[in-house]
Amino acid sequence: MAGHIPVIGLTGGIGAGKSTVTQMLEELGAAVIDADKVGHQIYLPDLPAWREIVATFGQGVLNADRTINRQALGKIVFADPEALRTLNHIVHPKMYERMAELIAELHTREGMKAVVVEAAVLIEANWVSLVDQVWVVVASEAVVVDRLAQQRSLLPDQVRTRIAAQLSNDERLKHAQVVIRNDGSMEQVRTAVRQAWDQLCST
Repeated sequence: MAGHIPVIGLTGGIGAGKSTVTQMLEELGAAVIDADKVGHQIYLPDLPAWREIVATFGQGVLNADRTINRQALGKIVFADPEALRTLNHIVHPKMYERMAELIAELHTREGMKAVVVEAAVLIEANWVSLVDQVWVVVASEAVVVDRLAQQRSLLPDQVRTRIAAQLSNDERLKHAQVVIRNDGSMEQVRTAVRQAWDQLCST
């Protein structure tokens, strides 16, 4: 499509190194949409998602300034799979709409080479239709355990529990057009990102 700017959906499990790869893509000229930041925006007081969350989970999930207390909400939904499904049902479609708007806005900018949507739940939230290619960042469990012990002071068992709670890499890879391995050196990762980028920009 003439003038179409490619959209990369970047995903991966905890500790895989999504942020590292996103930063490299930004340096190569990509504009980045961070799903976490979009999530924070749609939670703002009096927006549709905020109203639905308060109606569903009650005033107890609010701070004194009427913002959503994400910790209080987290305690409810992570203890109850049904509550988590309900929250995702409220939030994910609204995030999809907002990200689609942001992608459309970025397409109107001069000199834009590509857009990256960085989202841990890209696949689970049914956001794949927003993007042209799914890039999955993967690292071995041993590397992830070591990485998160250093970065977040998490114990190996805590890391493994979090990995187990997420979509498996096998499942993610079924959707991937590009796989970036991130358990070698930074230079190896940079080379892999550069190769995938050059291929994307040449098509």
